[in-house]
Amino acid sequence: MTDTFKHKGLRQKLVETLRTKGIQSEPVLKAIGKIPRHLFMDSGFLDHAYQDKAFPIAADQTISQPYTVAFQTELMAVKKGDKVLEIGTGSGYQTAVLCELGVRVYSIERQQELFKKTSKFLPKLGYRAKKLIFGDGYKGLPEEAPFDSIIVTAGAPLVPKALLAQLKIGGRLVIPVGDETQIMTLFIRTAPKSFEKHEYGEFRFVPLLEDKN
Repeated sequence: MTDTFKHKGLRQKLVETLRTKGIQSEPVLKAIGKIPRHLFMDSGFLDHAYQDKAFPIAADQTISQPYTVAFQTELMAVKKGDKVLEIGTGSGYQTAVLCELGVRVYSIERQQELFKKTSKFLPKLGYRAKKLIFGDGYKGLPEEAPFDSIIVTAGAPLVPKALLAQLKIGGRLVIPVGDETQIMTLFIRTAPKSFEKHEYGEFRFVPLLEDKN
């Protein structure tokens, strides 16, 4: 688990790439510049770790493209100390970005293989989520609600009502919605029964599946 000067240099290049693609949040760029993304990937992909691309990980899942991670994180507009729910822990890379931003992360993963691997791996890097849960992301985490922000890291054919219900007033849900391709969508809860909706163009994600595996 080494992080070399070469890796650090490649990360700074990646940060510059994200900046040119329109990512503006300095805290988000700083987090991406700090986290050793190569450690989240299989050794066969190490040379590609700092390219702006998604790559396969275990259980037919992917580690998201850095631009996508940065874009979703920027839309969440989190502040230090916020309580955040992440649906789809995956490799733990997005979780690490949120931890770097100083938020309290609750993260749910439905694939047992990934859940076991990531819950052991993240603390080794010094990233401690408040809770990592093996469960069904469609249901959210009602016992810990409400959340300042909720992020979904898989493509949802529809927006789970449970997640909207678990947002604070003023809270933000960032979710890619659609089947083949997804539209990145932001919901802001403006009152107990009303939400503002914003759409931000097409992205591609693995599908958000129900139940546990």
